[in-house]
Amino acid sequence: MSLAAVPTTRLAPSPTGALHLGNARTFLVNWALARQAGWRVVLRIDDLDSPRVKPGADSQAIKMLRWLGLDWDGPVAYETSNFVHYAAAWQKLAAGGWLYPCGCTRSQIAAAAMSAPHLDEHELRYPGTCRPTAQAPVANSNAAAGAAWRIRVPDRLFLFEDQIAGRQEWNIQQLVGDFLVTNKQGVAAYQLAVVVDDWLQGVTDVVRGSDLLGSTPRQLWLHELLELPPPRYWHVPLLVGPDGQRLAKRHGGFRLEEYREQGVPVERIIGLIAWWCGRRELEPLRLEEFVAGFSLSLLPRVPIVFQPELHTWLLTGVMPTG
Repeated sequence: MSLAAVPTTRLAPSPTGALHLGNARTFLVNWALARQAGWRVVLRIDDLDSPRVKPGADSQAIKMLRWLGLDWDGPVAYETSNFVHYAAAWQKLAAGGWLYPCGCTRSQIAAAAMSAPHLDEHELRYPGTCRPTAQAPVANSNAAAGAAWRIRVPDRLFLFEDQIAGRQEWNIQQLVGDFLVTNKQGVAAYQLAVVVDDWLQGVTDVVRGSDLLGSTPRQLWLHELLELPPPRYWHVPLLVGPDGQRLAKRHGGFRLEEYREQGVPVERIIGLIAWWCGRRELEPLRLEEFVAGFSLSLLPRVPIVFQPELHTWLLTGVMPTG
């Protein structure tokens, strides 16, 4: 069997901060699906967002993945090695007349989008301020120095079947409009980079948090225009804090490195994640036991709330009462 024919998934931590329990849950679900089904697993460090990248965070992420017991096939890949491939994808889109420069600031977009529908406060809809009436090829990115580049998105539904979330229908033009493919510094934006990265690594199955569900139709549009086969998507419901928001620094600890430094056995981390994945008993587990007992049919389809008493259980092995 050729490498291209082997089902492949990827672990893709971003070195912008420390891995926490929510990251660990998604990675373990991904890894369990892969090892049960015989997929290849590749590791990619998504380090393109240079202003937010923290020195040493990549090696720290690798260290935590190994502490959990996860492995992967082949060397670690880095997004920052793929600039030439992002440029080639940009040229193909530009030659087709799909791109145009945009000089709008976020505040300008926010003002125009105030009454329009959008995904959330971080995904304001671009109202098309800089969109040319006519679609025309662009020779090179220097045609508008200092501008970001957006891609034309049709006003239609994008349909796809998510392996966890089920059938999806998204009109991305109505929700986010024409989205960015490069920023004002000429660096590939997330949506373009991840499509190119996954194609380069032969990724057939993308397993990630449900907060990225809305990115999927954008990526499917890029796959279509770049004539690349799309992967299957599996969006895992998030781990959230008591306030219902995605687990983050504002909720306190929950970082894997902190638990490791406090002497928490990795089996407790894995056992808690297994419980969050539908296992009846809350007990320490070895990684091989997690994989053997994991079933997609048991995985909750709603976000999981991290309750404070679970932090106590991780540290002591005892669930508080009263």
